[in-house]
Amino acid sequence: MADLLAEVPPATPTSPTAPILPIVLPIARAPRRRRSRRLLAAAAIAAGAWLAWEAITWPDVAALAHANPKTTAFIDEYRGRGWLGPRKPVEWRWVSYGRIAASFKHAVLIGEDDEFFSHHGFARDEMEDALREAWQEKRLPRGASTITQQLAKNLWLSRWRNPLRKVKEALLTRQLERDLPKRRILELYLNVVELGPGVYGAEAGARRYFGKSAASLSLHEAAALAASLPYPETWHPGSRSRNYLWRVRLIERRMGRSMWLRSEL
Repeated sequence: MADLLAEVPPATPTSPTAPILPIVLPIARAPRRRRSRRLLAAAAIAAGAWLAWEAITWPDVAALAHANPKTTAFIDEYRGRGWLGPRKPVEWRWVSYGRIAASFKHAVLIGEDDEFFSHHGFARDEMEDALREAWQEKRLPRGASTITQQLAKNLWLSRWRNPLRKVKEALLTRQLERDLPKRRILELYLNVVELGPGVYGAEAGARRYFGKSAASLSLHEAAALAASLPYPETWHPGSRSRNYLWRVRLIERRMGRSMWLRSEL
């Protein structure tokens, strides 16, 4: 019996105060790092592909100094709204700068960008002025983008707002201001701007709403046409919207107080 007991290993004594050390396993960091590298590489490839596509498809801005655009992004978008059925017809007639009434040029500048001839494409204080003015007069704010910015958007960009579109808009605005004289920018804008559903440019707008050419617009007709620019789908001559009619009167009043601007036209 003593021999059997001698072969039994003695029990390991336990102490109530002896700490029990946890088993620590190494953390597998390598797979996470590899995933991060793959994500960064994929993002770099996507960014490179986007930049390459933008470079290939970037518009020839300088060509607009002498050539008129064949279409615009906004016109194409409007035509494309009927993709389930017949494409929607568009009213659009191009006319030269001299065949657009000075009253309409004046009204558009007053309503959209009265510092057009003095800035270089951007008006930093314009947004603040527009919001402050709207608050004081308890009315909807007027458009805060310059005419050059609006032209870039109308010609080449979509209506959807996102950071990438704003970057493209800024770059195209700089190119327009660098490559084209101010009057050419204004001529382009007046010929492509939307003045009602499917109605683009001063000539089409004048004929649709007043049955006359853009060269024959009176001061009141010019103000009524220019007042439609913020919301052309619902604000246009013949609309009974109180906000639209208020804007027509506002533009007429401002035109009377800014005759100095006509000398620039």
